[in-house]
Amino acid sequence: MYNIEKSRESSLNMTPRSKILIVDDEQSMRMQIESMLANHEYELVSLANGKELLEKLPILSPDLIILDVIMPEMDGFEVCRRIKAQGQFQHIPIILVTVMDGKKVLAKGLEAGAVDFLQKPVSKLELQVRVRSMLRIKKQYDELQATLRMREELSSMIVHDMSSPIVSVLLHATLMQDKITDPELLKHLEMIRLAAERLDSFVNDMLMMAKMEQSKLLLSLSLVDVNQLALDAEQHFSIIAHSKGIKLQLQLPELPLEMSLDSNLFRRVIANLLANALQYSPGDTTVTLRLEPAKHIDDKPHLCLQVIDEGPGIPEEYRTRVFEKFEVVDMKRKGIPQIGLGLTFCKMAVDAHGGRIFIKTNQPQGSIFVVEI
Repeated sequence: MYNIEKSRESSLNMTPRSKILIVDDEQSMRMQIESMLANHEYELVSLANGKELLEKLPILSPDLIILDVIMPEMDGFEVCRRIKAQGQFQHIPIILVTVMDGKKVLAKGLEAGAVDFLQKPVSKLELQVRVRSMLRIKKQYDELQATLRMREELSSMIVHDMSSPIVSVLLHATLMQDKITDPELLKHLEMIRLAAERLDSFVNDMLMMAKMEQSKLLLSLSLVDVNQLALDAEQHFSIIAHSKGIKLQLQLPELPLEMSLDSNLFRRVIANLLANALQYSPGDTTVTLRLEPAKHIDDKPHLCLQVIDEGPGIPEEYRTRVFEKFEVVDMKRKGIPQIGLGLTFCKMAVDAHGGRIFIKTNQPQGSIFVVEI
């Protein structure tokens, strides 16, 4: 009984073995490296060439690759470059093994994406030390990724749970509007409702972004009158603009501009860009929503939407970074104005439609956010 329990305890505490791929066209070299690592609780897999490695890499999912440089058909540098060109494999450390000059291999190997190299004939002690070092780094990376995934999941749960109280605030604000007759109170109640709607939009953006990042969002395309989306946005944001002393104006084409879009997503893109412009624009300025058909490159209609403000503007070096989620956090710390996660959502939504979003300078002051689809 004691032995059974001891065995069960041992199996429960067993950590998975690190998987190492040994890639060399010479069987004797593969066997030599295997023998040097045999007593270290590693799962060792030998492959004869780079082509075989690239084919089996998705299935094998290794923790470390020991890769020969001089091989027929495809050398180690090219194999390394192809591995690092694939995002899901970029984190796998690669140790190059070669008889070539060390300095040349190191420079070319680092450029290709390798993290270390060993000179042939391989020293057993040096090999074991390098392998332990690389596996330690890989383990730290895996633990960090697991922590980040857990934080992302926790954030999504929190954002999801925020929806119910926001909906409750909106519901009660709507019910109170039917019972209050005092104009001053109605004005404040309308501001509460608008703030709750803004928060609700932000929460929905976060949930949509999570779906997009997980590739779970499917566009619901339909023929949409973009002019009407702009008019709806003006009606919604005119109260906020008026309260801040900002003039909100529309410049729309005379004829309806109809396109195949996800109506809800694109409506939110317009709302986020207007909310961003109004938030950072001073009083006695103008925010313009301009919509115009773009030149037809093919038989399909195209649009160019611009949100133009007279705010503080965004420095040129930050104009591409403002659309990246993690860059936004860094820029917030540096006090860069006119940024937020709403812009990250806009880029993801525009990208999903096959378009692009970018920023231009509004002379003499301000920014022009441009969406082209």
